[in-house]
Amino acid sequence: MRFELTALTPLLVGDGRELAPIDYMVWKDQVNVLDQSRIFRLLARGPRLDGYLAQLRRATKLDFASWGGFAQNFSARRIPFENPASTAIWNSAQSESLFIPTFAANLNGPYLPASAVKGALRTGLVFTRWSAGTMDRIASSLEGERLSRRTAEAAELNAGASQSKVISMADGRAERDVSFKIYLTRVASLDTRQPEKPQLAWKLAGRGSVPAPRVSESTPLFAEMAAPESTFTGEWEERSFLKNEDLLRAMGWRSAPSAEMIANAANEYAEKQLALHAQFAEMSGLTGVRDTVGRLGQELQRSRGNPMTCLLCLGWGGGFVSKSAFLETSQESHRKVLRTVPAMARAIRDQVPFPKTRRIVFTDSQPSTLPGWATLHLKA
Repeated sequence: MRFELTALTPLLVGDGRELAPIDYMVWKDQVNVLDQSRIFRLLARGPRLDGYLAQLRRATKLDFASWGGFAQNFSARRIPFENPASTAIWNSAQSESLFIPTFAANLNGPYLPASAVKGALRTGLVFTRWSAGTMDRIASSLEGERLSRRTAEAAELNAGASQSKVISMADGRAERDVSFKIYLTRVASLDTRQPEKPQLAWKLAGRGSVPAPRVSESTPLFAEMAAPESTFTGEWEERSFLKNEDLLRAMGWRSAPSAEMIANAANEYAEKQLALHAQFAEMSGLTGVRDTVGRLGQELQRSRGNPMTCLLCLGWGGGFVSKSAFLETSQESHRKVLRTVPAMARAIRDQVPFPKTRRIVFTDSQPSTLPGWATLHLKA
């Protein structure tokens, strides 16, 4: 059996690699990834190798005046910017912002890691089985002198998270319509100094945030992403042997979910995520994001009308909302658990929504969409 995943918004499922500013050069509104092996072999024939290596050691990015010819003649890949205006933004950005996360790839080219798809399905399954009482029990386990090292492990096991293994999935290959571009992203936040009237702000790395009119001063981050309508296909199967009664008893399962049940759980999870994103878009005044959320809501309804089809948010940029199996962040017991995480403790305050940030993808130089949304269809 085969699955088909189609990107609805710019999608990045990476493998942990990224392009350093000395791995590429920007030329003609595109990122030219240098074939360093070829360059080293060429320079080794003459006296310029030492100068090139010296610049690689000390420079934050290559001097185009000296080495720009490599971008024209020794590029392993050329990835266009989504918008030509991104070139000027790239030129003025700090070097720390110029590390570009890339889509997962191997010797055969880009591919969609099955683990990312299975992870999104698994989180959706747990989401439908956790309740407010579950979070209350987790929070109560933090009241002793010794904190549990795996606070939610028992609750996760009781929710049957391991039942997602009913679906086996292989990595997906990129179809011919897959188009990769370098997208500009920034992090939007809510200025909650007046909780009753939050204002849109944009994150500035190391210095807090800047008001909405000064969005150009916020920290940009570029990423290689598959464009909307890109499609990945691969193999999947439903492990029917896990429905054996003796095996179910041995694993402690009451029953094994079907693939359709897992897809329906993913749709319930997507509905809750979109509700939170719609609330954020309304509070921040980001009309482009609000329109995107509306279109995704329509796509969710279409998915529910097709068997074994679901809406997923996966990969890079989805943030807390796409990774947490419990999204009622206003519940005090949930906030108690989150406060045990130092990175989150400072962001959790009374009468302030959490999370109050979203990574926003810019298209046509405007904040317009959320990353990582796709439709998954499991074909029989």
